[in-house]
Amino acid sequence: MPPDPGPASCRLQLPGSMRLALAQLNPTVGDVAGNTQLVLEAIERARGDGADVLLAGELGLIGYPPRDLLFRAGVVEACQQAVKQIAAHAGEMVVIVGHPRRSTGGSGVLRNSASVCSQGKVLAVYDKRLLPGYDIFDEDRYFDPGGEPGVIEAAGWRLGLLICEDLWQARDARTDRTYPIDPVDELAAAGCEVMLCLNATPYSRGKWQRHLQQLRVVTDRYGVPIVTVHQVGANDDLIFDGRSVAVAADGSITALLKGWEPDLQTIELSARGAARRVAVSADLVAVPPDAGEVTAELFGALVLGVKDYCRKSGRDEVILGLSGGIDSAVTASIAAAAVGPDRVVGVMMPSRYTSAASREDAAQLAANLGLTRCHTVGIELLHRAVGDAVAPSLGDRAGGVTDENIQARIRGVLLMAFSNAMGGLVLATGNKSELATGYCTIYGDMCGALSVLGDVVKTRVYTLASWINSHHGRCGFDRPPIPQRCLSKPPSAELRPNQVDQDTLPPYEVLDEIVERYVELEQSARQIIEDAGLDPETVYQTVQMIDRAQHKRDQAAVVLKVTARSFGGGRPMPIVMKWQEPEMARPESVEAAKSVGSAVPNPGRKDEVAK
Repeated sequence: MPPDPGPASCRLQLPGSMRLALAQLNPTVGDVAGNTQLVLEAIERARGDGADVLLAGELGLIGYPPRDLLFRAGVVEACQQAVKQIAAHAGEMVVIVGHPRRSTGGSGVLRNSASVCSQGKVLAVYDKRLLPGYDIFDEDRYFDPGGEPGVIEAAGWRLGLLICEDLWQARDARTDRTYPIDPVDELAAAGCEVMLCLNATPYSRGKWQRHLQQLRVVTDRYGVPIVTVHQVGANDDLIFDGRSVAVAADGSITALLKGWEPDLQTIELSARGAARRVAVSADLVAVPPDAGEVTAELFGALVLGVKDYCRKSGRDEVILGLSGGIDSAVTASIAAAAVGPDRVVGVMMPSRYTSAASREDAAQLAANLGLTRCHTVGIELLHRAVGDAVAPSLGDRAGGVTDENIQARIRGVLLMAFSNAMGGLVLATGNKSELATGYCTIYGDMCGALSVLGDVVKTRVYTLASWINSHHGRCGFDRPPIPQRCLSKPPSAELRPNQVDQDTLPPYEVLDEIVERYVELEQSARQIIEDAGLDPETVYQTVQMIDRAQHKRDQAAVVLKVTARSFGGGRPMPIVMKWQEPEMARPESVEAAKSVGSAVPNPGRKDEVAK
């Protein structure tokens, strides 16, 4: 274990102007050897560019987020050994790399650190000072904060080191959290002429543009350039978009790395600041971005999420049900773009209620995408067999919601059979609106390894579908993949005759506004009614549905996070709770809630809303 080199303040004697390499890498959590190799390869590329300094991402040697893997014996020590290996390969170059470490002589206190390596040594270490503990972040569970600003003097430049939250300071989060110190202000007070930030900030809709705006506030306030290197790729539910960026003292972008893939660029720092390295499209940096670019980002994020989940888990095939509906069509399109159509297995499972239009649309989707393996497995015989088996015991109770959920669960069993036989990962196709309200079936349509659209509300699924068709070439398709009828017909689970979603749910335009306000903005029912002007009973009933469906979400597939507030680890709500806003507890509200039947579940029912 290398000795603790102390606070990150050192003088590095480098001749001439400084060439700074930005290494935007895609680490896999826990693959210390593989992640170290990524850094070593970046060092060689940067050396070929004549770089003096290489900057990599936050916790890049272990991958972000490591979560409780940090408690596993030997993990942190392996990262610290990797730092020594990097120092040995750095040569005259200065390499700044992120990793966890044990401080105070290895006594057990963990830090989120950046080591400054050169000439076979660790010259300095900077420890992250602001540790986020909101949304999906729980760094204050694992790390102690650092105490000293990180300052490096290199080739006549005084450089300041920051790690992620040290720079962003929760200003982009929906939280009241504030910090007692401002590391950026301290670096400016220390006379730093350039600020360097190691990042592992997950993607959410519009965040990159908001962060760019924050960077411009920093450059305007302090009159210094700032360079941020971001992680790229996906780990579990989190997606990292890359797009590392250098912003000059005047707020202009002087370097922009690729989105959604690894990249490395080298810029030169001179007395005039960072020289322009690439021409930057105004469309990429608009604040706020236009609707088309937001949708393009969403598509890129979901494709990367599926691709890396498969690649990093060692699976090269995915399996999903093709219903002829919009959700499965969009999920299949994303899957085909992520792993290739030859690695997507589609399973059509028609029942007695499946319309001819749905069968045709599912087949047309498969043909448009070029899926080479599609299977049709009718569920009629299984449906009848299960119904006949339970009818003697359940009588009339075997119908209605019970019968609808039997169909959904039969389909789940069939998909998992394909998974067991073929080894592919099952993709759940449900959307955020369904997951929010519980309009889904545990062990049925909710089964799978990964929920691709679980953070995308229904109306945005339609927007995404239209964008995919309009930009099919950009998505890698020869033709618009999604049949037009999927976009125009009323959405239906087709679990009973003439069923449509709006028999049970409010119109999706209304439902999605309530979901986004209640879940993503944390607005109360009263706020939603006042701000959006929506019908009070519709709002009350919907938020009750959301709260009562928590037990389903706790058993759902991993949801790819693409909004500021997704279902999953960042929203750990209690399953059993009795809190209600006072106005929601009034008798007329309770009676109205009961009147809509299964749309607002009764306590104690096993599977309240069929889908």
